[in-house]
Amino acid sequence: MSSSSSPADHGGGPLTSGDVDRALLAALARDGRASYTELAERVGLSVSAVHQRVRRLEQRGLITGYHAKLDAGSLGLGLTAFVAITPTDAASPDEAPSLLAHLPEIEACHSVAGVESYLLKVRTSSPDALEALLRTIRQTAKVTTRTTVVLSTFYEDRPPL
Repeated sequence: MSSSSSPADHGGGPLTSGDVDRALLAALARDGRASYTELAERVGLSVSAVHQRVRRLEQRGLITGYHAKLDAGSLGLGLTAFVAITPTDAASPDEAPSLLAHLPEIEACHSVAGVESYLLKVRTSSPDALEALLRTIRQTAKVTTRTTVVLSTFYEDRPPL
């Protein structure tokens, strides 16, 4: 089964403008290096029409950038964990995201509802490196932590389309 979007995948009828945009977004989310020619073939438009549509999607903020997906394990960052953090003093200003932004091991920081204030996705080289990072997080942001270590990942960074 192909994961490409094309007029044939749409049920045989003509694609609407919104359908074409969604097909382009889905194709670029799967392969940000797809050429305009490849995209045009997938959605049944001319290369110049696809180029204009992609440019409009960028201008509207639906496409916010293009990036290379790196293999963390191959880079020596084989341990992934989620770290929930809670300020130790609820009366203090909440500056944890800005205080921790300089730590490259923190891949993502999400504000969450519930007991904890933030959920961090971190990648380190080893349990010892994770322990050192947790110590740094606690000291830098004046927070408590609750950590869940990832054993395996079946999928992540899936496009929302």
